[in-house]
Formats: sequence, C-alpha cells, structure tokens
Amino acid sequence: MSDTRSIMLVGVGGQGIILASEVVCQALLNAGLQVKKSEVHGMAQRGGSVRTDVRFGTEVHAPLIAAGEADLLVAFEQMEALRYAHFLRPGGEALVSTERIIPTSTLTGPHPYPADVAERLAERGARVHMIDAPALARQAGNPRTAGIVMIGALAARLEVPTPAWRRAITALVPERYRDVNLAAFRLGRKTTPAG
Repeated sequence: MSDTRSIMLVGVGGQGIILASEVVCQALLNAGLQVKKSEVHGMAQRGGSVRTDVRFGTEVHAPLIAAGEADLLVAFEQMEALRYAHFLRPGGEALVSTERIIPTSTLTGPHPYPADVAERLAERGARVHMIDAPALARQAGNPRTAGIVMIGALAARLEVPTPAWRRAITALVPERYRDVNLAAFRLGRKTTPAG
C-alpha cells in the first residue's frame, strides 16, 4: 500500500501560492521525504486561478492529483476552494483563508459571490477549517504573509518537524522578510491544532 499523500494549494495570481508551494516542498525534502510538484498558472498574472499539486511520501510516482484524491486542500481564497473542492477525497481537509477576491465576472454578472463557502465544502464531505489569514498576516507585521500563515496551518496537519519548515522559509524568503514570515508561520500553525 502506498504512503503517498497529496496536497493541493489553490488561489489567485499574486497571492504567493508558488512561493508557498516551494516552502512546502523544501520542508518535506528537509524531512527526508520524496516530493513531486506540478503547477498550473493559467492567467495568474491577471489575478486568475493558480493551482499547485504537491505529492509526497517515501516513494512518489507522479505529481498530478486526480479528482477525489487530495488529502488536503489549502485555499488562499474562498471561491478557489469551491472551484477545486472536487479534488478532495471523501473526509479530506480543506484549510480555507477567509480572503475574498471578487472576480470581475461576479462584479458584472448575475451570480453573487457565495456567502456559504464553508457550508458548501462541508456538504461535499470536507472537514473545513476557515482561517483568517489576512488578519494573522497583519498581526505578524506584513499583510503579504497571508500565504505563509496558511502554510503554518498546513504544517500543523503534517508530521514534519518544525525545524524543517523553518529551514525551508529561511532558504526561500529574502533575509529582510524572514522574521515576519517566520512570525506568520508560527501564527498560522497555532490556528489548526494537529489531530
């Protein structure tokens, strides 16, 4: 039986999803695991959807996550959580930032932004954790660290030692932003108790 686990990180271009996925991969590698990653940028530079698949374990054969197979969905924006919810396995966990980025099509079209994201995800069988990543990022000292807050919340769900995460952040974040990102990580980790 395979011990491979799958994490999908999703959001909108400009939210730092690619950096966050690199931190996740580096932390997993630091912990001695095999990792494969795939990125889908789409119209990321224009605020479009971004998705990163991360698969890890002692032996990983492919980077892509099939529908119904993600163990964890980490959504940096609420509507993106709904867009990719079908990738979660039954009973999978959705870590969802409270951030709402209203797309132009919603602003100008007949369909309002959904107010019941957590309920819709729960109806699909997900265990949902809503995380006020923007507020925690401001508390850490920089609103742009919301993605690292979400990675902290993810880290609380994985059996990867804290030093592996710290080394990853230190290696990938420019020195002048390290302390604020480490603070954001710590705050995020406290939001979702392991279990």
